[in-house]
Amino acid sequence: YKTTRNNVTAWWDASQIYGYDETSVRRVKRDPGDQAKLLMEQRGNRTGQGEQQGYLPLLAPGDPQLDQWRGQEAVAFPDNFNIGLSFYHNVFVREHNLFVDTFREAQAATPNEDSGLRNPGNPADIITYAEVSDEELFQAARLVVAAEIAKVHTIEWTTQLLYDEPLYKAMNANWSGLFQPGSRLSAISERIRQGLAQSRDPDKSNLLVSIFASGSGIVGSGNRLDDSNWSMANADDVNGGVSHFGSPFNFPEEFITVYRLHPLVPDLIEFRELDGDPNAITTKVPVVETAFAGATRAMREGGLANWALSMGRQRLGLLTLANHPQFLQNLNVPRLRSQTRQIDVAALDVLRDRERGIPRFNEFRRQYGLRSFKNFDELAGRDWGDSLRAIYGTHVCDQSKIITEAQRYEEGEKAGQLIDDCLGFPDGTEVDNIEDVDAVVGWLAEALALRPHGFAISETQFQVFIINASRRLFSDRFFTSSFRPEFYTSLGHEWVMNNGPGGKQYEPGAPNGHEHQEVSAMKRILLRVMPELRDELADVINVFDPWARDRGEYYCLDWKPRPGAESDPAFADWRDGPVTCTETEES
Repeated sequence: YKTTRNNVTAWWDASQIYGYDETSVRRVKRDPGDQAKLLMEQRGNRTGQGEQQGYLPLLAPGDPQLDQWRGQEAVAFPDNFNIGLSFYHNVFVREHNLFVDTFREAQAATPNEDSGLRNPGNPADIITYAEVSDEELFQAARLVVAAEIAKVHTIEWTTQLLYDEPLYKAMNANWSGLFQPGSRLSAISERIRQGLAQSRDPDKSNLLVSIFASGSGIVGSGNRLDDSNWSMANADDVNGGVSHFGSPFNFPEEFITVYRLHPLVPDLIEFRELDGDPNAITTKVPVVETAFAGATRAMREGGLANWALSMGRQRLGLLTLANHPQFLQNLNVPRLRSQTRQIDVAALDVLRDRERGIPRFNEFRRQYGLRSFKNFDELAGRDWGDSLRAIYGTHVCDQSKIITEAQRYEEGEKAGQLIDDCLGFPDGTEVDNIEDVDAVVGWLAEALALRPHGFAISETQFQVFIINASRRLFSDRFFTSSFRPEFYTSLGHEWVMNNGPGGKQYEPGAPNGHEHQEVSAMKRILLRVMPELRDELADVINVFDPWARDRGEYYCLDWKPRPGAESDPAFADWRDGPVTCTETEES
């Protein structure tokens, strides 16, 4: 199988913004007026409070770059640039600069106060606000932004992609634990986790560590924040919460392949303008025109707040077969040395998995301890089953051929025997070539009926997601034992914990039955960097839920407009009628 070297880091370190090697760092522009900030420039004459915060500058002629990057915004990782990446880069760079501004206010107001920051070379010495250098503040702001991205992904994006109560509880437990932070139960579960982490028994150091970490949470684990004996000079303290589970940290190929979510991407973005009628679609922008330099052009012409409104209200594609956007099936890549200079991304997804040794779908499931499928109809339903049969075909099975050592038959006269080519059918039966189905095809084919309530992804993908989503927190000391003011500053630590400055804020009511639900990190970030979105986001709980949708009662999935959005063409298929979703947890 083909192996390739990573070009960028695998850590949750925001390196796409800040850089991942010496060359990429040269593309990142610092603000000459304040070296702790990233350079932003005024662009256009649009109104809106957020506009004064500016936009990323373009790559300069002397910057290290490839021809296809010319005309793009200056970011560390400019490859495959598009309007979505432009949007998030501008959002989080504005957030970086706002954190620096807030820190500067504290420097001016209380210059002699303890900043919380410490120098590893002199860990006992207090560093006052006035003593924090530009570079130290820049790096602290980077830690804050990286942690915010991790937090948003863990408890906001994932809980919308997997929209039900068990996943809401699980992902929040990943971040802050099932028990109240600082409670006795939280402390007890953390002490047990730390003890198990030292075990040489893999069942204890892997499975049980994960279980007990769910009580106290992964983030901040092992840092003993209130322990006066904690010291930056002690490597065991600094790395005390990190768990690599027996292997060096990296993302396995399986994680890469379950992240092939291309059917989510639309062909057209329904562009809206905040100053006009948010319910009105002013134009439909082909996504293919917002790639590479087209992303910068689109951002310059549309403005960040209008793109936020447009993408916030956009419906995404269903993760199922035959739903890839057309532009990704005929994507122009001028640098390719081929006759068409185009690629079919859907085909490329299959090709890459085959090159890199990803097992075919049934075997993939067996190796994760999941049941395998016997035929195409069982996997995908009759309609898609016929399509898969036309592509992958059938054969006459041979019981003498053992096809896997990952699992055995569980029932019937063959119980306990290794699974053979007939998959439980009589020898010589004509069977579907289901063992040939590629992994990415298999989970796109998984019938929607097999998915739990609110799941946008398949059961198979979920198994891989949930392991790696936890592991990238467990394996990073800046989210575990080093998640503390000595590295983040006191302001930075509180900023991440409280979703911004000024303490925690709460949503009114009890969304999905959650009393005292905090206003999410991403919602508060958007309101800081684009205050003009306040009215649009007033009724939005999770910004990854279409903004104009009525969430209804208890994880309702009805596609129904919220009050005031009835004229939005995105809800053209909606008709007046009773709400069909369940309204109680019991039902």
